[in-house]
Amino acid sequence: KQPNHTLFQSPQLLIMKYIIVTGGVVSGLGKGVTISSMGRLLQACGFRVTAIKIDPYLNVDAGTMSPFEHGEVFVLNDGGESDLDLGNYERFLNIQLTSEHNITTGKIYRQVILKERRGDYLGKTVQVVPHITNEIQEWMERVAKIPVDGSGQSADVCLIEVGGTVGDIESSVFLEALRQFQFRVGVENFCLSFVSLVPVLSEEQKTKPTQHGVKDLRSLGLSPAIIFCRSAQQLLEETKLKISNFCHVPPDNVLSVHNVNNIYQVPILLQEQGLHDILLNSLKLGKRTPDLGAWDEMARQLESFDKTVKIALIGKYTGLQDSYLSVIKALKHASIACRHLLDIVWVEATMLEKMDEDGNDKSHTAEYKDAWSKVEHSDGVIVPGGFGNRGFLGKSLAAEFCRTHKKPYLGVCLGFQAMVVEYSRNVLGWTCANS
Repeated sequence: KQPNHTLFQSPQLLIMKYIIVTGGVVSGLGKGVTISSMGRLLQACGFRVTAIKIDPYLNVDAGTMSPFEHGEVFVLNDGGESDLDLGNYERFLNIQLTSEHNITTGKIYRQVILKERRGDYLGKTVQVVPHITNEIQEWMERVAKIPVDGSGQSADVCLIEVGGTVGDIESSVFLEALRQFQFRVGVENFCLSFVSLVPVLSEEQKTKPTQHGVKDLRSLGLSPAIIFCRSAQQLLEETKLKISNFCHVPPDNVLSVHNVNNIYQVPILLQEQGLHDILLNSLKLGKRTPDLGAWDEMARQLESFDKTVKIALIGKYTGLQDSYLSVIKALKHASIACRHLLDIVWVEATMLEKMDEDGNDKSHTAEYKDAWSKVEHSDGVIVPGGFGNRGFLGKSLAAEFCRTHKKPYLGVCLGFQAMVVEYSRNVLGWTCANS
């Protein structure tokens, strides 16, 4: 990725501005896309941005977590294994983050305990407040200054996403740190937003979940300036007014983030509702008009493609597609560059094997035949990484089929090893070859 230095036309701000994104009701609402879209709007206004993700789990990082538990890890340039959202930030904002940009409870507590063991606290009783909360605040301030766009300069605005939902016991210490942080940096340099769900029941948009989420947030001493409402359909004006009245925000600051054809349309959707003006006014950044011309053209192009490429993705964690998110995004971007719509066909690797784990022949089953039919009728095959023996034979059989039928095959990590093993066994005669 080459940084676009011409995008940043304004001199660096003297004071860092912070935008915080929290969420309520349920997880998985799209806080990562929302914060990335805000960053894209600010970049289009001429500001440099950086991003931090807070994950309240006790793990130090996501590297030891099962893909079924947390989805795929995103590997950063410094080798750090982080949350998937950091990949979203990098793709949207064309920045390169470090492992320091992913804050976890495990990292914070480890740092505080190390300081306590060294005697840094000079015999004081080490407590959640102020020692843990101070460590969180100092971490955010330090990491916000790390240059990420290739220019060597610090960002003007730092975007911070708090994982999980408001009310979770795991995230309470981070929300307390943010409550203190708003006064530490100054309220004019701090903008809090809240992403919520507006479900539709009996053809009515329900606001009660949002009201309760904001109530929980305000009970912690944090009052959102902007509310992003996720819904299948565009938010009605009467729904906006109701949320405004009960959640103590202006109606213009209640924004509809309804379903769109692709996520690249979200920055445009938010620009149309004046998000850039809200942010610039809240953070005292003056008046600017974002230039999203090239971005808009790219987002609209996706709707004009009339050719489709079908790729079979053969894996062992196909029950949770987030397990292969980086591969999916890479395929998506490649298909855009080739001006094709992408059709990913999911194939469970074990379904390509004739014998099940108990030694029974399953070649006559519908699942087995359907799996091989998907491989045969695809335009290409990609086999990503994985761990353990389960499904490895299926990956090797797929590699053999693609080699003998001259079907394009891309092996990544274990998928590449499957290619080498298959060739060694069937062409070189090394029958015992394995990973």
